[in-house]
Amino acid sequence: MKKICICLILNIILIINILYYHIDSYANSDNLSLYSLSAVLMDGDTGRVLYGKNENDERAMASTTKIMTLIIALEYGNPNDIVTVSSYASKMPDVQLGINEGEQYALKDLIYSMMLESHNDSAVAIAEHIGGSVKGFSDMMNQKAFEIGLSDTYFITPNGLDSTDEKGNHHTTAKGLALIMKYCVMDSPVKEDFINICQTRSYSFSDYNKKRNFTVNNKNAFLDMAEGVIAGKTGFTGEAGYCYVCAVKHDDRTFIIALLGCGWPNNKTYKWKDAKVLLDYGINNYKRRTVFDRDFPLSPVKINKGIENVFVKLYVDDEFSLILREDENVSYEVYLPESIEAPVHMGDIAGNIVIFINDIPFKSINIYYKEDIKKENYKYFLKKLISEFVLL
Repeated sequence: MKKICICLILNIILIINILYYHIDSYANSDNLSLYSLSAVLMDGDTGRVLYGKNENDERAMASTTKIMTLIIALEYGNPNDIVTVSSYASKMPDVQLGINEGEQYALKDLIYSMMLESHNDSAVAIAEHIGGSVKGFSDMMNQKAFEIGLSDTYFITPNGLDSTDEKGNHHTTAKGLALIMKYCVMDSPVKEDFINICQTRSYSFSDYNKKRNFTVNNKNAFLDMAEGVIAGKTGFTGEAGYCYVCAVKHDDRTFIIALLGCGWPNNKTYKWKDAKVLLDYGINNYKRRTVFDRDFPLSPVKINKGIENVFVKLYVDDEFSLILREDENVSYEVYLPESIEAPVHMGDIAGNIVIFINDIPFKSINIYYKEDIKKENYKYFLKKLISEFVLL
């Protein structure tokens, strides 16, 4: 029992370490020259920060906000819904599509307008339709941020315009923004729809009554600057400066890049330069390596008061690979009780293996019992006694 309690305490400590430390383990091991005030290069598979610059500083995020607006629209909205434009939505400042109060549009058309050309009026119309109001929609955004695991992100608007309310400023961090993009392209049930929209170069549509025609073109220039860009969103406000977030697929690796405060006018191209520096750094330094598989050797655990069996066999049902630098060291620690009392049930958790990267806990793998072991009972002893008596 004491061993089980110790194992439980170790697991709790591990979880705390993973939540607060492992993502930033190697963030500043190299000194890259970046314009951005805050920046992150993240492993899209695990959420591990491969490089960070002030990655936990809270900053305005401008229209990179719209990746959260899009993922909520896709998860909770029907693309064929008809959206009626409100007076408030029609009065949003530039950049705008120019929709008018009372006009109606298909939700999917406003989504393309918002993502390809960053139209602020389209974002508000989407938010009011899905959330009932901008406040209702921002509550959904903040709930999703909580579900993703962000504690340093706060949404007020669906379009990212600088805003403040009684709870604070509209803000995130470079790490938070990268984790939102990770969710959108790797974890969301509608990730394929998200990626398809972000990769669309041009899109044409009309209002519901076919009185007005529009064509919107993708402003994510990084699509043509680097191979494998699967999603991205730009942004700018006076407070945020130029911002950018993107996901890039390169061979067997997915990189997430998030940039905040990457220059102000007339430095619009800084974000592309920083994105390229971070992408090149990731491609050149991080290679995929299998760090754990099902053949991991495990010694059986002693069984007390078990029928016939003295030891119980164990197994793991997991394989794990990770993109790593050559100088990063992977080690393991096995947490198992010295012995356990029967009964034991096959498939129950026996303990765990903690994977460390450079001596920092990163991931826990469960260890399972491989067989059933029944507990000694009256019938067992009676049968054993009779068997010994017969042999006399």
